Amino acid sequence: MKDSTLSAPAHQITAPQDSAEIDLTELIRTLWRGKFWIALCVFIAIVLGGYYAFFKAVPVYTSSAVVMLESRQEQVVDLESVMTGLSGDQATINTEVEVIRSRGLIEKLVNKLNLMEDPEFNPALRPPRVFSPGRIINQVREMISGEPTAVRQPHERESLDAVIDSVINTISIINLRQSYVFEITAATKDREKSAAIANTLASLYILEQIEVKFAATEQATEWLSERVGQLQVELETAVAKVKEFNSGTALISPEALVGLNRQLKETRDRLREAQQSKATATARMAELEAVQATGTPEEIAEVANDTTLTRILRVMEDGNRKAFDTRFSQVLERAQLDVTRADSQITALESSIKTQDAQIERQSADLVRLQQLEREAEASRLIYEYFLNRLKETSIQQGIQQADSRVLSQAVVPLRPSSPRKPLILALSMVLGLLIGAAIVLIREFAQNTYRVAEDLEAKTGYSVLGQIPAIPARKRKNVLKYLSDKPTSAAAEAIRNLRTSVLLSNLDQPPKIIMSTSSIPGEGKTTQSIALTQNLARMDKKVLLIEGDMRRRIFAEYFDIKDRKGLISVLSGDVEFSNAVIREPALQADLLIAEKTTTNPADVFSTERFRSFLDNMREKYDYIIIDTPPVLAVPDARVIGQCVDAIIYTVKWDSTSQRQVLEGLRAFESVNVRVAGLVLAQISASGMKRYGYGDSYGAYSSYYDS
Repeated sequence: MKDSTLSAPAHQITAPQDSAEIDLTELIRTLWRGKFWIALCVFIAIVLGGYYAFFKAVPVYTSSAVVMLESRQEQVVDLESVMTGLSGDQATINTEVEVIRSRGLIEKLVNKLNLMEDPEFNPALRPPRVFSPGRIINQVREMISGEPTAVRQPHERESLDAVIDSVINTISIINLRQSYVFEITAATKDREKSAAIANTLASLYILEQIEVKFAATEQATEWLSERVGQLQVELETAVAKVKEFNSGTALISPEALVGLNRQLKETRDRLREAQQSKATATARMAELEAVQATGTPEEIAEVANDTTLTRILRVMEDGNRKAFDTRFSQVLERAQLDVTRADSQITALESSIKTQDAQIERQSADLVRLQQLEREAEASRLIYEYFLNRLKETSIQQGIQQADSRVLSQAVVPLRPSSPRKPLILALSMVLGLLIGAAIVLIREFAQNTYRVAEDLEAKTGYSVLGQIPAIPARKRKNVLKYLSDKPTSAAAEAIRNLRTSVLLSNLDQPPKIIMSTSSIPGEGKTTQSIALTQNLARMDKKVLLIEGDMRRRIFAEYFDIKDRKGLISVLSGDVEFSNAVIREPALQADLLIAEKTTTNPADVFSTERFRSFLDNMREKYDYIIIDTPPVLAVPDARVIGQCVDAIIYTVKWDSTSQRQVLEGLRAFESVNVRVAGLVLAQISASGMKRYGYGDSYGAYSSYYDS
């Protein structure tokens, strides 16, 4: 055994991780490999699309009428309409589109064209389908219950609603961008019907506008007539109240009230003057009475300021004051008379002021009431005149209503159907076939969990592939060596030679002498590969020993006639000599040491020092020793034997062994510090490679199969 086999592995196996990046080159290669499936899907899709377009699809004829919204309307008379025209903004245009699609307008269309009697729109007039869901459900119910299911007949309104829904689905209204133009399109199975529906709907839409305006005007006229009558009664009542008020009150006017106010002001001015005069007279009288009591004649004459009294004072003799006193008394009486007269005048003026105030207050209230009644009458008159004028204008407008739209072009009867569009259907079928085919190829590729090419095997495991062995076309295992001998230039024989070369050159410093062959699970071709490699090495005039290391299955008996022969266990136990147990197989041209059935666990046998010593002895006798071991995932034998060999060949069955099984098997060797020399992709199917699109990758062997 070489020390290199016990060294730590060169790398660690990790499960493949999905990359976030997409390799476009690999994606294109994958699609190219699946070109047959893609072409088949395209062909099937085109056939189905062609059958639908040319045989199955019902021709549909499309016809369009063009309606334009009138943004400017001619005014016959300069009167304000009850309903104004459309503004022409985007919201109004969108609203008109929905008006054309409204169920009320479509119902008029259905009734005018009698579409209730058309089977294309009325499902009740169509013959029942054999495989309709409703019919199948009724039949199932009848089978379960054993009684016939009563078929519910739809009401007349339900049938009408169903026809309206069908008509709406066949009609489309489009507003041409940046314009006031609507395109009303109808698509039916009859060319004339399509044109009739489009033209009729356009006419009904325009007539609907006129009818709506006429109805609105008529309703406004009725309302205005009733309102004018009410306003006339209100006006007459208001005028009568004014007349009645005028007849029950004195004649008043704003001018007269202003005169009364002016007169009141003058009276108040006179009252203030009278009060001042009274104050002056009272003060004079008080002054005269005061001077009379204490003053001298000269002082009295000065205060009295009376010419006669002054003259009497000049001629008056001493002691003779009779004339003076008489005159002063007259002056004092006159002062008292002035006070009395002022009092009388003040009283009279105050009474006059009260009278004038009452008169002004009364007339002001009457004037306010009169003005209020007059304003109410005037307001009623204005409202009445406005409504009367509006009634007359509305009555005149009933005969001059105009639609807000007009038909720009009538729908014409189409010459050819608008659908099915056969070239488009075929093109879409081809695209759909491409997509489906590509999806099938990619899904199959992404779902693939096995190995088909050496590059993939190397990329996923990190180990190099030493050989690619095609499936040997031998029905029985005994014919394998005969096939390789009879056809030395076959693809299988050449693959074995390539494997031999790769194994021997895997370590130039220490060429391997003991080679172990194993796999993940049974049935991967490792035994056939071991026998073929032994035969190939023996033909190089090398002394080769083939050891059967699978003591559980012992399938060498299916390849060679070796019944009732001693084998490895007898040699290791010392029951027989190696020379008596070894078998010289002529077809193999090498020595063969078979396995024997034993009650001891084979892994324990291979773990003994006796087995190691046996291999060391065989190393001296033979040029090469090939050991065929059990699968590594089934039993631990391969990992135990792997500690004693120079090179391990790990066999992977083409398109069969899962990636997880391979990775777990390789990881099992690494867990015991055993290095695998390389991998072998075995039992490759040439036809399978071509089917998967890898024919170019396996083209080196195709010529041998052809020959």
